[in-house]
Amino acid sequence: MIPRELIDTAAVPGGVELRLFRRGGDFMIVLDRNELMNSRMSGSEEALAVMTLERLSGRAAPHVLIGGYGMGFTLRAGLAADAKARFTVVELVPEIVRWAREPMAELTAGCLDDPRVTVVEGDVARSIADARGAYDAILLDVDNGPDGLTAAGNDRLYSARGLDAARAALAPGGILAVWSAGPDKPFARRLGDAGFAVEEVAVRARGNGKGPRHVIWFATKR
Repeated sequence: MIPRELIDTAAVPGGVELRLFRRGGDFMIVLDRNELMNSRMSGSEEALAVMTLERLSGRAAPHVLIGGYGMGFTLRAGLAADAKARFTVVELVPEIVRWAREPMAELTAGCLDDPRVTVVEGDVARSIADARGAYDAILLDVDNGPDGLTAAGNDRLYSARGLDAARAALAPGGILAVWSAGPDKPFARRLGDAGFAVEEVAVRARGNGKGPRHVIWFATKR
């Protein structure tokens, strides 16, 4: 077996540490013993963008906010799915953007330099709070889902107040799409209570329809 090689580490606000590993041509981002991302498993992250844009197919040049770059699967899928869409990517951890441009440059495939993309290094909650009706969609994949794992501050995105802010940041009929490693009934109820029409979809982790089942909520502003 090819050994796993530690490439770099990154501190996350709140005191936890992310580690970037490489095994052959594959990359992994790990928190403690939890593998948050693996370059071989991209299906559900790609679906987050593709399925959202399908639901926005009647809009010309939709503006999409992506919370969390990760390994860029969602961004690249969005760019491929809609040639006229614009994307603002907000990433809390600067090292993740650097990893995308340096050790994972081949995987990134230049998506961060696409003229349709704006990259913001900062807190996506602040970007949402500063927007009023600015986005046709907000895609959140900043953690393992509504149950925050990497940063305790992520919890506020999924609170009632955070969902109210997201709703205010969306244009009429806009979509808040949230990725999660698993189901979360209390969160689904909070989405409904916040004034969204909620659709919950199970998606396989791998693009070939295999791997663990992840969950995406598509919450449409009513």
